[in-house]
Amino acid sequence: MKGIPTKDLRNLAVIGHGACGKTSLCESLLFTAGAIKTLGTVEAGNTVMDFEPEEAERRKSLSAGFASLAWKKHGVHLVDTPGDSNFIEEARSVLQVLDGALLVISAVAGVEPQTEKVWSHARRLGIAGLAFVNMMDRENADFDRAVSGMEKALGVKAVPLQIPLGAGESFRGVIDLVEGKAYVYADASGKFRTEDIPADLAGRAGAARKEMLESIAEANDDLIEKYLEGQELTEAEIARGLVHAVHAGAFLPVGCGSATRNVGMGPLLDDVIRSLPSPEDLGVRQGKEPGDHGKEIERAPSETAPFAAVVFKTLVDPFAGSLSVMRVVSGKLLPDLHALNTRRAGKERLAHPLWLFGKKQGAAEEAGPGDIVAVSKLRDTHTGDTLCEEKAPVLFAFEMPPRGVISYAIGAKSKQDEDKVHSSLHRLIEEDPTLHLERDTQTKESILSGMGQQHIEVAVEKLKRKFGVDVVLHTPKVPYKETVKGKATSEGKIKKQTGGHGQFAVAWLEVSPLPRGKGFEFEDRIVGGVIPRNFIPAVEKGVLETLPHGVLAGCPVVDVKVAVIDGKHHPVDSSEMAFKLAASMGFKMAMEQAQPTILEPIMSMEIVIPEENVGDVIGDLNARRGRVLGVDSRGGYQVVKAQAPMAEVLKYAQSLTSITSGKGTFTMDFDHYDEAPAPVREKIVAAAKSPEPSAE
Repeated sequence: MKGIPTKDLRNLAVIGHGACGKTSLCESLLFTAGAIKTLGTVEAGNTVMDFEPEEAERRKSLSAGFASLAWKKHGVHLVDTPGDSNFIEEARSVLQVLDGALLVISAVAGVEPQTEKVWSHARRLGIAGLAFVNMMDRENADFDRAVSGMEKALGVKAVPLQIPLGAGESFRGVIDLVEGKAYVYADASGKFRTEDIPADLAGRAGAARKEMLESIAEANDDLIEKYLEGQELTEAEIARGLVHAVHAGAFLPVGCGSATRNVGMGPLLDDVIRSLPSPEDLGVRQGKEPGDHGKEIERAPSETAPFAAVVFKTLVDPFAGSLSVMRVVSGKLLPDLHALNTRRAGKERLAHPLWLFGKKQGAAEEAGPGDIVAVSKLRDTHTGDTLCEEKAPVLFAFEMPPRGVISYAIGAKSKQDEDKVHSSLHRLIEEDPTLHLERDTQTKESILSGMGQQHIEVAVEKLKRKFGVDVVLHTPKVPYKETVKGKATSEGKIKKQTGGHGQFAVAWLEVSPLPRGKGFEFEDRIVGGVIPRNFIPAVEKGVLETLPHGVLAGCPVVDVKVAVIDGKHHPVDSSEMAFKLAASMGFKMAMEQAQPTILEPIMSMEIVIPEENVGDVIGDLNARRGRVLGVDSRGGYQVVKAQAPMAEVLKYAQSLTSITSGKGTFTMDFDHYDEAPAPVREKIVAAAKSPEPSAE
């Protein structure tokens, strides 16, 4: 930020479960710092961070929002992240490039599933965290329960820096344990009066302050001796000790307040400044020299170091083009800087860097280490790319999101939009890499995958709003395959002699099964020249051209071995075409006699659920012909590992949400093909022979 040295800069992701008040918190922080003049609300759809029409309609964040503020000569970049399971991967991507995380916990609901999930990711990345217990003004709010819940669910020591003055209707402010003062709020202006700690809370505040000081001292060798000698720690020592302890993961500092009533925002900003690290505090960032075996490279967060930045988000506008949002790692980003994209080996001109403030943008004269800026209209730069000085190349690691867990076949509602569907979808995918589009070569369908039902619905809405494309969705076809269980031999014969050159070919083929996954093998067992050598490739070609259409339901044939064992030819009337047709006929007849069967795709699943839902989930999997492989514990949740037929879990996301009240998550990948049971096989064959239903 302009005029803010790197040591006084903080950048943080605001993370937590959906509906815990993250967007409202960002709004109140911006208002308290004077970055906005009017306090918006999620209900009114006029907050800084949630400005997309889809977000205003649903009253929730669907993608990351960006804004900055200044507080007591420090600069703070805020990134508001979604908490809904459909969009939580956005938070995971953002955390890869930021230095701190503000973890928002509902004082009523406590630690919820997505909170645990995203916090686990933050800790894996080594992100320093600060927790804020929100909604202290709500009925049944309980600060102590929320704090103990953090320790149990998140596996981290939670140490309050503040405690509340009352709860529910009686909530009126906070006690700052560092300052040793009570801050009492009369209204939502953010203004408060400073008072001595009330007598009825003095004992509790004293015990909480003692715990805070002990935790800070225990994490710092320079302070523990002084503390044990009974000497009072200075405010500066507390601040230094906090940053050290939080960065080391020794404990999670906790604040409290109410975002909607604008209570506790000033103390929270103080906590951000004094407990979360600056880019300078974190030191060098590890990268690699571009190439397959690049050596390690360190980049210091210094303005004098070579420029380097990581693009972690792409925003797409159908008229203005794309905006590449990046975090500056080192050096200075100035207008018209020429940079190298080390992931794609291309050059880019960073013409006009921009500050982002919700939907608004402003020219950035310069940006230094830790800053978050956007650059428009880059030629070939995408999420996850590194931009740097050409003379000092470096490549930073970036994890792309996993595949979606729910899929739909997608197509244009009208023929005139068919060409626009794919191009528009690819623009959306550029903005949201958690969407995946692929063409199923067997079913000839375009398959759109996302993280949940609502994720797909939002993508469809954006397609229409941004690109004017109407699409239809329907359940994708299951890519069944056919194979054989036995061995059979059959004769394929072509004999047409009606004057002049005729067509004559006889090919005896033997069909037998191969182990699962082996595909197709062809064997030439002709002896004595009964089929000339030059016609053998035609026999194989005839079989290969028949493989895509099995004899039961017209599915591709796999895992079969075909041997040509005998035959006849005519010196004049035999041809490659004749042997190709004969082989095709012989293969089909042999297939029919070799116990043909249907193979169905089996998916590997990992389902993360609360312990109380394990029985219901396992029962549901059994009803879906699933096979449970095991159940493990992970944090406060149970992980069910299972396999199930694809046909039975195409809409599993909705079912899991229903069973677990939205607390369960899962991942799913193709594992293998297995033989379908007889009743299922009969239904597949019957469906293949009946007229195809229209798309829903």
